[in-house]
Amino acid sequence: MTSILYEHPLNERIRNYLKLEQLFTQVSDCLRHSLVISHNTFFSSLFAIIDTLERNDIRGDLIKDLEKLEQNLVIWSQIPDVDSAILEVNLRKTIALSSQLKKAPPHWLRLKDDKFLTGLKQRFAIQGGNCHFDLPQLQFWLKQPVGEVEAQCQQWLAYLQQIEDALLLILRFIRQRATFDNIVTQSGFYQDNGDGLILLRIKVACGLACYPTISGNRLRYSIRFMSPCEELGRKYIKQAITFQLARC
Repeated sequence: MTSILYEHPLNERIRNYLKLEQLFTQVSDCLRHSLVISHNTFFSSLFAIIDTLERNDIRGDLIKDLEKLEQNLVIWSQIPDVDSAILEVNLRKTIALSSQLKKAPPHWLRLKDDKFLTGLKQRFAIQGGNCHFDLPQLQFWLKQPVGEVEAQCQQWLAYLQQIEDALLLILRFIRQRATFDNIVTQSGFYQDNGDGLILLRIKVACGLACYPTISGNRLRYSIRFMSPCEELGRKYIKQAITFQLARC
């Protein structure tokens, strides 16, 4: 049976990582379609990435996590029967990304110097401020040859490529830390210690008319299952629920 995967961060660093991962996915998806239709999502996501990088030391966090990953990969290389070829590829990639991110200034800062983006960002920050009559320069840009528009978008994203590559590599290894266990809760509620955990991954069968709401931190977490309700918006499930949980 197919299932829905829910993920919940247990600290601010992983919360920022998951947020950026989703934003990078959105900008990439927009380039697979006509930007005339999807440009609002593209620029909103791009500006959200820039704001997240400005307000948080994402580069510093990524460098620390890459250094930890490098240390772990070296340790894992001593384990018998490990796939040395795959490990070597990941180790080289980890070292290269760490080295690239340490170079100053960060490549993504060039986006702040782009006059076209700066003009758009000011209007996108205003609710409803990105209409065509407010941004004739955007309307003009969208009518340029498709190849030129796409090339410009790829150039902007290239400045963020090191951040995205490091982010995806780290999240991949975090997710691989744990396998899914079958959990049964009799009352639609489950809680446990979160000591040392940074990410929860929950799978719920599509046939179940409910979804999990998660709260917690690195010390303790709780999962309560809810179902849609026309009167209240949602209501608690007070029955036996079987789901899968990976504690990363």
